[in-house]
Amino acid sequence: MAVSTTVTEAPLPGAYRTRIGVELKEFFRQREGVTFTVLFPVVLLLGLGSVLDYDIGAGVDFSQYFMAGVIAAGIVGASLQNLGIYIASERADGTLKMLRGTPMPASAYFVGKVVQVLAVAAVTIVLLLVVGVLVYDIDLPSAADWVTFLWVALLGITACTLLGIAVSSLAPNRRSASALISPAALLLEFVSGVFMPFGNLPHWLQVVSSFFPVKWMAQGMRSVFLPDALQVDEPAGSWELDRVAIVLAVWCVLGLVLCVRTFRWQDRGDR
Repeated sequence: MAVSTTVTEAPLPGAYRTRIGVELKEFFRQREGVTFTVLFPVVLLLGLGSVLDYDIGAGVDFSQYFMAGVIAAGIVGASLQNLGIYIASERADGTLKMLRGTPMPASAYFVGKVVQVLAVAAVTIVLLLVVGVLVYDIDLPSAADWVTFLWVALLGITACTLLGIAVSSLAPNRRSASALISPAALLLEFVSGVFMPFGNLPHWLQVVSSFFPVKWMAQGMRSVFLPDALQVDEPAGSWELDRVAIVLAVWCVLGLVLCVRTFRWQDRGDR
């Protein structure tokens, strides 16, 4: 209830700053959320990087390869999983209905969520890079590759954020949202080459994953962290960065359409 009072009393322009502050404080004060969303990818990197210590090819070890995938997984966790679960929870406990009844503009709620996703994703990525460099001596991208890293990350975050908002309407509460969204996201990451070389997956799984944004986000990240010699292992024999941009952009548009058509401020049973 304190949240609604704060937003109600804030001047209209200040409602955006207030909502952003609320979203950031609420997330980083929840140990469960921080542990699962921010630290889980780091644990994955430490665990799989230690166990799967072998050469991928061209002098690249698994840890270097896995860095691209685990960053993609971190973005999915910060956006699609995080938003899908928490928005469903806020709808179920009446928070969304309450906020809709305040003078706060609806856009302030979504701006707050977007900034939260950007902040969580940034913290996750920085932690992964630091751990990768210190523990596994990961080679960081060159100056030009950082540009690719930035646009792939931003397009991936945008697409997954919009999808997270959209899928939040599929579950009636946080428990069912977690049971639905988390396994689906994990499966999507698995078939997208996050946890193993993408070329090792059966051809039909490669085809299925190509319809979803995570595969293209992971592929774009591989172009950043891996030498060009390994692009021959990709299905098309190249990084296909132009197609990566197109598919992710299409998913941004599709995600926005889904958000507009499916988002609800209250449960269907509420009047």
